[in-house]
Amino acid sequence: MLDSRGRESDLAAKGRRMRRLLLLRHAKTERPEPGARDRDRKLTKRGRDDAPVVGAYMARHGLVPDLALVSPVTRAEQTWTLVAAAFAKVPRLVKDERIYNAGVEKLLGIIRETRDAHALLVIGHNPGLHDLAVRLIASGDVEARERITEKLPTSGLVVIDFPLDDWSRLHPNAGRLDRFVSPRLIAAATD
Repeated sequence: MLDSRGRESDLAAKGRRMRRLLLLRHAKTERPEPGARDRDRKLTKRGRDDAPVVGAYMARHGLVPDLALVSPVTRAEQTWTLVAAAFAKVPRLVKDERIYNAGVEKLLGIIRETRDAHALLVIGHNPGLHDLAVRLIASGDVEARERITEKLPTSGLVVIDFPLDDWSRLHPNAGRLDRFVSPRLIAAATD
């Protein structure tokens, strides 16, 4: 955005130098059945109830991503469908096989490859997402950081801000925790 003298506003320039990462663990999933593929596990009733709560929270608080990277397994795809239903305009979706069972280094690599997204949502699995959140956060609310260190529950959403102009520069201990919520924490805040 240009100001009255034709210069870019500080806000627009700052936005280009900031990135927001949203890490969302898939919603609650049925237990594995003997002989069934892990990839095919579906959401439980609780999972189907929790995911829309997180989606509504994200929409209400302006946490709508430019791009969603989603693990292409049933529980992650179902979570995305239920979360995305809360958005007025559904963000671009990329299903990325590499997210399934990915560790921290793999997830960092996937995120670093991202282009044209200031706000990036990754929907995946523990322990990778939990470990990634812990590795990336350097500052922010101490109590929320302690809760994340303990556990990233199903439908848990971690929002981390970075002073980056490009995802390729992402590195550990560079982020500030903006918020950490789960359906349980959202319900407690509205009681």
